[in-house]
Amino acid sequence: MKKGKCLVIMAFIACLFFSGCQAMFLNIRPSLEDEGEVFIYLQPFSQEAERLSFKLEGISVLRDDGVEFPLVVLLPELRLQDMKRQRLLASCRLSPGRYAGFVFKVKSASLKIEDGEAALNIPDVPARGDFLFNVERNKAFVISMAFKYKESIKSGFSFSPVFSIFIPEKPINSLVGYVTNFGSDIITVFDKKKIEVTGVIATGRGPKGITLDERIDRAYVALYGEDAVEVVDVSENNIISRINLNPGDNPQELALTPDRKTLITVNTASDTVSIIDTGSLSEVARISVGDNPNSVLIDQTGMWAYVFNTLSNNISVINILTMEVVDTLSTGPEPLRGEFSRNGEMLYVIHRGFPYIVVLKQSSKPPYLSILRKESIGMGMSFIKVDSITNLLYISKKYDTQIAIYDPFSFRPVDYILSEGAAEYITIDGEENNLYLVIPEKRTLAVFNLVNRRIVSEIDTGEDSYWVTIMGER
Repeated sequence: MKKGKCLVIMAFIACLFFSGCQAMFLNIRPSLEDEGEVFIYLQPFSQEAERLSFKLEGISVLRDDGVEFPLVVLLPELRLQDMKRQRLLASCRLSPGRYAGFVFKVKSASLKIEDGEAALNIPDVPARGDFLFNVERNKAFVISMAFKYKESIKSGFSFSPVFSIFIPEKPINSLVGYVTNFGSDIITVFDKKKIEVTGVIATGRGPKGITLDERIDRAYVALYGEDAVEVVDVSENNIISRINLNPGDNPQELALTPDRKTLITVNTASDTVSIIDTGSLSEVARISVGDNPNSVLIDQTGMWAYVFNTLSNNISVINILTMEVVDTLSTGPEPLRGEFSRNGEMLYVIHRGFPYIVVLKQSSKPPYLSILRKESIGMGMSFIKVDSITNLLYISKKYDTQIAIYDPFSFRPVDYILSEGAAEYITIDGEENNLYLVIPEKRTLAVFNLVNRRIVSEIDTGEDSYWVTIMGER
């Protein structure tokens, strides 16, 4: 092996041992290109199915010429206790064309009786569900199924599953929510009122940050793996345009100014931010910032942007009007992101390698940021969200299933929310008064009521879910 290659490999291995050097392994999942993708979501079971459980050996899609294509089944065992909410049952990539329905192969089924369980007979011929649909090139979509208990139990001792199959109704725009899934190259579309998935949008590789322009029903999503920003029409759930950035940018997160005229993307690999005009959908400026910028925050006036540079341990202050860095402030090891207080005067900053929240004072004159205090919260903070109504701080930690709620004056925890996994992103629905937690390890979006702080429901998402945005977000 050549000396140069050895040095590169040694440097890469050494990099992995230091927390400051984060290797981001790009999604190697092939893009759809000439295929389409279908996601099967199963509706909640009715209470009458409480005694039933059954296992699926497989599900196949039936093309109109009779050829079967197996689906990847994610829920092989079905029972009421796991089906009290909508679930992602299966998915598959398919060639474009016309399809006639589905074939369900059942492995076993049983009914609970007084002294145990009674096995049900399974017919030799697999169950079939007829449903005509078309698969389009480079498109993803959702098919919903509702299990029909009474029709599935034959003569009280035989089981052959029957499903009602349909395309879910699209919610009105004001009820739409989006979840980006970095590992699946899709956006999960959901109805925030019903808390159910209604669609899927196929994107380019590695979708991460996403933001909504509610005034024109448009969304912008950063494609980490394709150095681009895609534009989504919310009314149609379609990609309508693409803004190409520079090769090797790896855009990660983005933010819109309050007037919605300017979009700022954080380009983690090139240590820059892109200033994009949303009218022309073009990059109008590029600004160098610190090392490995992780996120960006725009203040309430729309005049200032704050970029959190993880590897250079500082924050870049950008004047959006002049499109230049006017100040840089060191706050602590590996700043991740920040949130403004309700009145916009205080900026709370969390760090990956620092157990303190740093409280900063914002000013329109130099110094643009000044440190007021540091409050010990503990290591491992991953996200912070300020409720603009109560001014309470919601803080998640990596590998911790507990969301701590802090008073912004005493910085004492006032309550907790317990989830089933570590939340990587948090937002608040100002209309439904719900808290949303993105939990990648569980492939779910958990929804909690802000008043009683109990779980309302969950949504099954794709792989490596990254971000959630909703209409009516605060």
